[in-house]
Amino acid sequence: MQEKIIDLDKPLYQYLSKPISGYEYFADLQSDDRWKLITARMCLSHTTGLPNIRWLHPTTGVEDTLGIMRIYFTPGSKYAYSGEGLKLLQLVEEEITGKTVEDLAIEKVFKPMGMKRSGFIWHKEFDDNYAIGHLENGALNPKKKRTTPVASGSLVTTISDYSKFIEAVMQEKGLDKKWYSEMLRPQIKIFSKVQFPPITEETTTENKAIDLSYGLGWGLLKCKYGRAFFKEGHDDAWRNYNINFLDKGISIIIMTNSANGELIFKELLETLIGDTFTPWKWETYFPYNYKKN
Repeated sequence: MQEKIIDLDKPLYQYLSKPISGYEYFADLQSDDRWKLITARMCLSHTTGLPNIRWLHPTTGVEDTLGIMRIYFTPGSKYAYSGEGLKLLQLVEEEITGKTVEDLAIEKVFKPMGMKRSGFIWHKEFDDNYAIGHLENGALNPKKKRTTPVASGSLVTTISDYSKFIEAVMQEKGLDKKWYSEMLRPQIKIFSKVQFPPITEETTTENKAIDLSYGLGWGLLKCKYGRAFFKEGHDDAWRNYNINFLDKGISIIIMTNSANGELIFKELLETLIGDTFTPWKWETYFPYNYKKN
């Protein structure tokens, strides 16, 4: 956007050499031309209507062996987290620039910010020091050493590197003020009862007090500390969370290599900074001692 390569509101198919449904990964959309409505803004604010992961049923979270790609609601009409939407944006970026998302990340983010142990693919330099994941039952979950970059979920990093990234964002480095403000401006209000599974008709006003919404790439809320932006990270044996309070200059970064990591998030945030604002029920960060009614 800042470099005028992609317009936030120009339909993405207009950048491509063929229709979105003409690409094998999105071929299931041939009978639904609403893909013509999808823009970069929708991908970044998770309003495309695409599922999060095509192999998980978006309303139940259960594994879906068919993995059919569908648009579940009119693009732009509501929030539903979508990793597939990010993959679509990756497809467009890579076709426009002729570079992989890994190459772009190194050029635009990792190298300028001194992030030497981060990548959307595995680098041999990472082999000498990395964590092993642990599943809910304690079984080991070896690290996936990906060779193909996936914008929606293949990033590996360290607490040191990610701190450098957050420090740069908090200090408004790397973006013009116009685009920084747009990134952290509410694009869509969120009323869903839970974030995952993403496609749900259940709504709640429970998060109205914090004005829960989504910006461009970040979840947003307001609280007694002022404006805040946040992002989660969740895989088989990896549970991560980051929340940043702009007006206080406070950032919390939590990285765990355990599928049970989220059981301590609520209590940890309250203990560290008195954070009672993170929408833990919406994010399903139920504490280990929580008793559901």
